[in-house]
Amino acid sequence: MASRTAEPAPNCRRCPRLAEHRRAMRKVQPEHHNAPVPSRYGSNARLLIVGLAPGARGANRTGRAFHGDASSRALFAGLAAAGFARSADSAVLPTGVALTNAVRCLPPVNRPTAVEVSRCRPFLEREIAQWTRPTLVKPRVVLALGRVAFEVLAEIAQLPAATFSHGAEFDLPGRATLLASYHTSLQNMNTRRLTPEMFEQVLHRARQIIDGA
Repeated sequence: MASRTAEPAPNCRRCPRLAEHRRAMRKVQPEHHNAPVPSRYGSNARLLIVGLAPGARGANRTGRAFHGDASSRALFAGLAAAGFARSADSAVLPTGVALTNAVRCLPPVNRPTAVEVSRCRPFLEREIAQWTRPTLVKPRVVLALGRVAFEVLAEIAQLPAATFSHGAEFDLPGRATLLASYHTSLQNMNTRRLTPEMFEQVLHRARQIIDGA
């Protein structure tokens, strides 16, 4: 399991705009999580999925990454179709899967600024650094959902020539593979920029890599 040192403090103030947004949301929806959302690690995690940021109706409400909204349901439906999960219930984290975000706090209108992405990046870097410890399982596949998550991961891995496209695949240090997909956001799914079939293809490729096919 990843150490809590890889997570921001509950009242993290690295990003003043996001901190102010959290305070405002607590007044409007005091029953919601309204704090940085920690990563979720299943045992023996071999697939790490990195999204953009917590959703207003999902993780920011529930306090659990990729849980409680349409984006989460689309993600878990794909995981089930590709054999990573037994069901599309986002409350149940499958064995072998880990979930996190490039930005840990809810941004206004779901759009973090470039500065906010940069300020939150050290938490993901620390998380990745911990994978080198012998007591932790190192993911075999890192799946970036969307361009922002992909670019952050490419920067951390020092892949300056890597460019985002759906289905793109790049080697990472330590025999890992970086895969890219459009995000499973409601907008992408409704406009069919990303279809369930497209997403399942990427996840099936992840399954092949993990299984050594």
